Amino acid sequence: MATGIPHSVDYSFKIGAAVFLIAVLWTVVSTSEYPPEDMEAFERMKRERKGVLAGFAEIFSSVAEMPSTMKQLAVVQFFTWFALPCMWQFFSLAIARHVFLAPDETSPLFARATEWGGLCFAVYNVVCFVIAFLLPSLAKKTSRKTVHIIALVCGGIGLISVLFVTNKWVLFGSMAGVGIAWASILSMPYVMLSTAVPPARMGVYMGVFNLFIVIPQIVMSLIVPNIFNNVLGGDPRNAVVLGGISLLVAAVTVLGVRDVHEK
Repeated sequence: MATGIPHSVDYSFKIGAAVFLIAVLWTVVSTSEYPPEDMEAFERMKRERKGVLAGFAEIFSSVAEMPSTMKQLAVVQFFTWFALPCMWQFFSLAIARHVFLAPDETSPLFARATEWGGLCFAVYNVVCFVIAFLLPSLAKKTSRKTVHIIALVCGGIGLISVLFVTNKWVLFGSMAGVGIAWASILSMPYVMLSTAVPPARMGVYMGVFNLFIVIPQIVMSLIVPNIFNNVLGGDPRNAVVLGGISLLVAAVTVLGVRDVHEK
């Protein structure tokens, strides 16, 4: 394109948007809602919690009464979701400069690096797809915390290894580690949370839990650009490594989580 962005990136966004919209519409059309068993109690609850202020009051009271396991998982999620934008924003830049040796953004080498970065992201998603089928049995044989710790360590090592990679094919190995982490990130914290919160408040707690994904990404966006040129030396590899270190810290914080489901 005239902007220097490869057409493959432009098409990927458009195709992704179409698939995403179709998936959402399919879910809305094909999913049935079932009434609660005690309809009278449900209607009474709706009357008591009617209005926007009542909704906010429910959220604030839920936060105030948050189970300890959820608070512990919030710490894990903070370091996890601080790390991921470091990869998403700086990985392609890192390999463009130090693997493809692109002199600037207008170079054909930069476009090739961008496309290769997309392939690397595809690798970690494929690995995630495969590993996701293994997680339940692994969690039964060990524990959910153990699985999540190992997965986060794999992701952290994968990102840190980018600092030393000079061959584009080796990057697939780095992203395989991220794929293992990604499979667990999308499942294990939610499974641990689901057995720690009251069933009646499952919906609101799942909503509040999403704040622990959004807030660290905001913090990352405020901090990393301001330290990029001085602390990180203007090297995108260092930003990716920072993400890897953050994943390792997240793995350590999992040790402090009390998984109420585990014996």
